[in-house]
Amino acid sequence: MASTVLVVDDSAFMRNLLKQLLDGEHEVVGEAENGVEAVEKYRELSPDVVTMDVVMPIRNGIEATTEIKSLDANASVIMCTSVGQEEKMREAVEAGADGYITKPFQKPNVLQAIDDVVSVEA
Repeated sequence: MASTVLVVDDSAFMRNLLKQLLDGEHEVVGEAENGVEAVEKYRELSPDVVTMDVVMPIRNGIEATTEIKSLDANASVIMCTSVGQEEKMREAVEAGADGYITKPFQKPNVLQAIDDVVSVEA
């Protein structure tokens, strides 16, 4: 069953890349370019999964994840990070992230990460 996904990244290129990778497998129901928008869109759309960039302006992905998890303890958030940001990933997991994928994105890794968090819910 396809999951609904909210794609959050401050880079339009990265959002488009993720949408292309997910196309046909999952339904991208919305996108946001910072943590404030991410929380608003989460409230509005209640997606199955959020792919959340760690480093963004206004509110970063870790802060947004904390807020989304406080709204909905069952929210599934997958953090997106660049290689070499292990410290940020540790913070993200402490904030409640359910998984992570590293840039550059590869389709099998992205789909597996989503399947991992969605199948946990099922």
